[in-house]
Amino acid sequence: MNYKTTNLPFKLKLASVFVLSGLMPVLAHAHPLPGETHSFAAGFTHPLSGLDHILAMVAVGLWAAQLGGRCRWAVPAAFVSLMIVGGALGMTGVYVPAVESGIAASVLVLGILIAAAVKLPMLPGMALVGLFAIFHGHAHGTEIPAAASGLNYAAGFVLATAGLHASGVALGLLAQKHMPALTLRLAGATIAVVGICLWLV
Repeated sequence: MNYKTTNLPFKLKLASVFVLSGLMPVLAHAHPLPGETHSFAAGFTHPLSGLDHILAMVAVGLWAAQLGGRCRWAVPAAFVSLMIVGGALGMTGVYVPAVESGIAASVLVLGILIAAAVKLPMLPGMALVGLFAIFHGHAHGTEIPAAASGLNYAAGFVLATAGLHASGVALGLLAQKHMPALTLRLAGATIAVVGICLWLV
């Protein structure tokens, strides 16, 4: 009897426990309290501390990879640009309605776009992710305390966001070249399911 084969289900269960355990603090601390944001490092780690932000930003990259051509860089660039605008609105106290709902909707909609392999033209695609980016940016901006360096914090979360987008594009391209065609669409469906959960929470 093959020892490795018989122990595979146990190993999968054990890995699942570790993954779920690791996600618990991420879910619990999706948006840190204002006093926790003071520096470039805080800005950089903020997009990495919330499952909603991570999934949305990686999903932008995955969808950009699906769209192909100039969309691979233009769609993520639109997100980063409009996120900066949203961050400025948050920092200056400008009210944007339904920010948390908008963030949850971004995860859901982007997941659906990937799952359905929706091919929008470049400009509408940029406009759609740009709309979602305003919600994400506003959430970042409102969490910057008055005593903190807004520029340092903003530079941190912009760099982290760009990195997540780049990771999504890279993963999307790898999936298209080395995995079954359905793989990327299944990833989108998974993201959409998480988006529904975030919406209901």
